[in-house]
Amino acid sequence: MIWKLEQKNRAFTLVETIVTIAIFTILAMGVTTLFTHIFVDSRNKNLTLDDLDRTRLIANTFTNEIRIASVGNDGAYPITQADDTEIIFYSNYKQADGIVARFHYYLSDQTLYKGITLPTGDPLIYQGAPESIKSVQENIATTSLPIFFYYDGDYTGSSTPLIQPVNINDIKYVRIDIMGVSAGSSIRNLKENLGN
Repeated sequence: MIWKLEQKNRAFTLVETIVTIAIFTILAMGVTTLFTHIFVDSRNKNLTLDDLDRTRLIANTFTNEIRIASVGNDGAYPITQADDTEIIFYSNYKQADGIVARFHYYLSDQTLYKGITLPTGDPLIYQGAPESIKSVQENIATTSLPIFFYYDGDYTGSSTPLIQPVNINDIKYVRIDIMGVSAGSSIRNLKENLGN
């Protein structure tokens, strides 16, 4: 009989079992939530870094293109459109010898697009030639407008941009600012201070 009493005292009661299950459930939920946050936050941070890398690449490409803006093959001035969310210019960046492409960056429905038109015909003209358009950056908040900033030849790095509507003949420096990434360049073919 003593043996049976000792055996009875070693068993879990219903209350102890319920408390144990409750504690285990709370711990399991906590661990699951912790791992979920770790993996989701890590994934979100990777996506954010990917967006930042893509944005830097876009800004770098844009500055390379605008830096060597030149007269179009049809005689058009190097910049033909200069708005807060749209710019059209001519450049021979990554083009075959003698070919100057028409570059068209514009914002539509929170997406930045880039269009490239190569001249066709003899003599070379852009009108009627197809524009190859691709999306270069999505989810651009409207609070980050304007995207393009234009400066005259007196730009020192902290000057006030030209006021819209911009006289395209005054533009000597162009800056792009998307999603916190800012880059710009002087247009070599329009510089007036070539000695500097």
